[in-house]
Amino acid sequence: MNVSATAAPDPRGRKPLRIAITTGEPAGVGPELTAVALAAASTHWPDAQFVVLGDRDLLAARAAATSVDWSAIADGQRVAVEHVPLAVDAKPGKLDAANGRYVLALLDRAIDGALAGDFDAIVTAPLQKSTINDAGVPFTGHTEYLAERTDAPRVVMMLAGTGARPLRVALATTHLPLKDVSAAITVDGLVDTLRIIDHDLRRHFGVPQPRILVTGLNPHAGENGYLGREEIDVITPALSAANARGIDARGPYPADTLFQPRYLNEADCVLAMFHDQGLPVLKYATFGEGINVTLGLPIVRTSVDHGTALDLAGTGRADAGSLIAAIDTAVSMARHRRVA
Repeated sequence: MNVSATAAPDPRGRKPLRIAITTGEPAGVGPELTAVALAAASTHWPDAQFVVLGDRDLLAARAAATSVDWSAIADGQRVAVEHVPLAVDAKPGKLDAANGRYVLALLDRAIDGALAGDFDAIVTAPLQKSTINDAGVPFTGHTEYLAERTDAPRVVMMLAGTGARPLRVALATTHLPLKDVSAAITVDGLVDTLRIIDHDLRRHFGVPQPRILVTGLNPHAGENGYLGREEIDVITPALSAANARGIDARGPYPADTLFQPRYLNEADCVLAMFHDQGLPVLKYATFGEGINVTLGLPIVRTSVDHGTALDLAGTGRADAGSLIAAIDTAVSMARHRRVA
């Protein structure tokens, strides 16, 4: 039986924000990190209640590994469990393709609930792409799947740190082989990506006039065409078109020199051209406290900035900092969305 979470009424008469959390790969750290993160729910997020999607017995067992009293936390008040049964028992660190569709079912339930208005935001713990693919379901990643399921014409992956002036890095392309990146970058695509970043920073993050710095694709931003023409033929025209629409986007900057304080202190987001151009810097600066946000969706979705950490699953040693930050950002984005 599913349990509905309840929380104290908002003094302004508003319903509490409802945040769904998918617990991800059952052989990974997602279930136990969820328990640790939600142990802070009563004090950290007083205007939110949480619906945890996953197998109830799995959650109780993994919470025990962290010394969290799961029965006291998941009492149906601030935190409730919506039980989705595993296909087979899950052992820490041991992937099993039989549970691939279980992982996808958690994500589908969260997406369906958010689209229906049951959830104000969803937070996703890490999943293992190979488990889903081995179960016979082609799966590239959370970002692409969310875009497909919500009929979003274009989405943008953005990773971010925390703090008063967080480092945010968005991507023009996501999970593509490096040989395919250049062909995937177009003027129209970049303009649309910049539009989404500008719009969502305003709507979900309360940034009144976003300033976006854009990297080049090639070393030294193409060196005036001697190391590639994408900066001249694609990126610069896209920036001009975005500027004409009132978007403050600047560049292209050489990626090897952009990530330093004299540029970043005045930036709200960096747009990198491909996955491993911007994210290594972001993760070096913020790993363990960074988050992943999918921009351009009709729903709010955040996630951790790390993988399933199979070697740490079941040990109680995994750090919940990134999941706590992802929950915090989801709640904040849902608040902004509510008043926008």
